[in-house]
Parts: sequence; structure tokens; C-alpha cells
Amino acid sequence: MSVNSVSRRAFLETATTVTAATMLTGGMSWAAAEHRVEKSEIGVQLYTVRKAMAQDFDGSLAKVAAAGYKNVELAEFSFDGEVKYFNRTPKDVRAALDHDGLDAISTHLNYKFLTPETFPKVLEASHVLGHKYIVCPWIDEEFRKGPDVWKNACDTFNRVGEESRKAGFQFGYHNHWFEFLPVDGKLPYDILLAGCDPKLVKMEMDLCWITAAGADPVKYFERYPGRFPLVHVKDLKSLPHITAGGPQNFGDTTDLTEVGSGIVDWKRIFAHSEQAGIKYYIVEHDHPAQPFESIKTSYDYLVNLRWS
Repeated sequence: MSVNSVSRRAFLETATTVTAATMLTGGMSWAAAEHRVEKSEIGVQLYTVRKAMAQDFDGSLAKVAAAGYKNVELAEFSFDGEVKYFNRTPKDVRAALDHDGLDAISTHLNYKFLTPETFPKVLEASHVLGHKYIVCPWIDEEFRKGPDVWKNACDTFNRVGEESRKAGFQFGYHNHWFEFLPVDGKLPYDILLAGCDPKLVKMEMDLCWITAAGADPVKYFERYPGRFPLVHVKDLKSLPHITAGGPQNFGDTTDLTEVGSGIVDWKRIFAHSEQAGIKYYIVEHDHPAQPFESIKTSYDYLVNLRWS
């Protein structure tokens, strides 16, 4: 081996060592890299500001945009032969959203509207509104009392999931906490994940409610990677006493708070965002004392949150 070859090898080894050391001590290290939620990934569920929107629809949307949000998730769906949100037609809602630079990336649609009569109308409205996702927010107690409710839910979700896919949308399901209470020895959430086609039915995991139920979202991310493109981000001050039935047990009896001021370990959860497949982080608070201050506080926390 020539002297020049030895010198060249020594140079390359030294350069590699120096470069690696620089990366480890600087901001370029993958091990020390900080991750964050991008502003374009943050949304808000308009159920949070529903009372204000009932009084001043346009003004409320302007305040949502002023808080920093670019994405919203629609609520207050109704159907009387025509699809409406907040008692407005999809065309009117879209015009108002466009005025404030807001995108309705998703919508909530009650289980009872997932019928062959109603759902095609929902798909038409979703094209007008520019949705990416159509989400069933929960299954009413009246349906949950029926036989084989979770098997039937899987069948229903797979059906509308296929219809959604053909129309260019992704269907999903949003949990509360009753999905983590055993039914005949099985958790309904597990039944849904096993019985729904992962391509047709994704999950919008409510990170507050799963925490309230005493379950671990990270374990679900690890077991079912890529199935959680949407998450609801809201916080709670303490773990509530969980019971099985009744809408009064959701939101009203839980001490909710703004994101980052409660007990949910957001850094631990979001460290698994890529594994989970999260694309949008949607802020929600069921009963905020000051709705617009609340969504601003939560938005600011998410924008400034960093994790390794």
C-alpha cells in the first residue's frame, strides 16, 4: 500500500469522525432531533365553538382563523332531505370557510345517518365542502343496546367505507370511552379494529377519552400502525369515574381543560405520531368557559410543543 493511499484513508476517517461529532453536538443529529406539529397539521373541531356559531356563524369562523387555525372539522350535521351544517347548506358553509381561508378537512356524521338513503347525499355534500375524511363520531346508546351491535357496526363501516373510497374520501370512526369497556369479554374498540377493513375504515382516536378510560394509545399505535390519520387533542385535569351508559357521562362529568394544562402526556404520545400515521391533530373541548380563548391556548401549546 502506498503512502498516499494511507494518507488518504487517514484523512477520510478523520473527516468522517469530525462530521459525526458535529452532527451529534449540533441540531442535525437524528438522535437529538426535535419533532413538532406543523401548523398545517393542526385543526379544530367546531363543536368546541358551536354555541358561538349558532349566534354568529361568520364572525365565529373569523375568530377561529384569527386563532391561527387553517383546518376545521365540521359538526352540527342535520338532514331533512337536504344536508346541512349549522343549519346552512354545504354551498353556503363552503363560501364562508373560503372567505376566512379555512379548509374543512373532515366532518362528523352520526351513526344513524349512515343509511343507503342518507349517505349518498353526504358524499355529494362532502365534495362541495372539500372534505378528506368522513367520520362517525359515536354510536348512540339506543344502538349500543341492540344485539351484535359491534359486529353490525363493522359491517356498516365497511359498507360506507367502500362507498367513501369510491367517492374519493376516507371513512373513519371517533371513539369515546365506552369502546374500552368490555362487552362479553372483548373491548368494542378491539372488535372494530379487527372487523373493519384497514383500507376502508381508519380511526380518529380521541386521545382524551382513551386516556380517561385507562387505556394506552401508544399500545394501539404499536399494534395497528398507520390506522390513525386523525386524532382529537384535548386534555383533562383528572381521571373521571367511568361508567358504561348514557350521554350524560361524556364531557359533562369530566374535568376537561386546554391542551397542555392537564394530565395527558402529549410528548410520549406524539413521539409515536409517525407510527400511528397521524396527519391531523384536531383540538377539541366539549364545554370551554371561553371558547375562543380556549382554542387559542391549545393551538399555541401545539405549535410550541417539541419532542425527541
